[in-house]
Amino acid sequence: MKSTRRSLAVLILLTILSALVQAQQGLPKEAGTFRQPDLVELIKLDPSIRLDIRYATRNNFLGRAVYKQARAFLQRPAAEALMRVNAALRQQGYGLIVFDGYRPWAVTKVFWDSTPEDKREFVANPSKGSRHNRGCAVDLTMFDLKTGQQVKMPGEYDEMTERSHINYQCAMPEARRLRDILRAAMEAEGFAVYEPEWWHYDYKDWREYPILNLSFKEIARMTQRSR
Repeated sequence: MKSTRRSLAVLILLTILSALVQAQQGLPKEAGTFRQPDLVELIKLDPSIRLDIRYATRNNFLGRAVYKQARAFLQRPAAEALMRVNAALRQQGYGLIVFDGYRPWAVTKVFWDSTPEDKREFVANPSKGSRHNRGCAVDLTMFDLKTGQQVKMPGEYDEMTERSHINYQCAMPEARRLRDILRAAMEAEGFAVYEPEWWHYDYKDWREYPILNLSFKEIARMTQRSR
């Protein structure tokens, strides 16, 4: 029995290692010089930001977890800009809820492979990489500071319908108002919305960072070594 379990464990490990190697080999090749990555954990910069990391749960469009940890990272300039967004919104009675930040490239490939062709405007093509892979994109919404409740936007997070578009006009006026408040605050700090998704914002310097395929654990280890 012990021998069987040991063999199974070895097989699982080899499968995981093979998948990681294949994913690394599939990374897009990029020319040019990039900034040295400096990924920082958002809640360590600003603990008042709330996390709702859907991809660490089954509550996402895949119906299964693809992250082992519920954590959110961004490149330092983007993270610091997001702190300023949060501070500005708190003066208006709202706080930020982050759904996702940096995303390993291998997860982007899983999203692409799992999405029907007619819905692929909602996921990044792994052959080009995602701005999430560069640590310069964030998925987020707001919550009301008085009630603690997440605000109602025109559509749900990761909803692959017309309601997700930043210019969707058929929603209730209050939902549009809240969407516009978030957009104005983000744009004031150098973020630009991805128009098909009201929740997705790219930081202005995203082109200056490379596509990465680091796990959250690897990022944490690198951060500890650099101290």
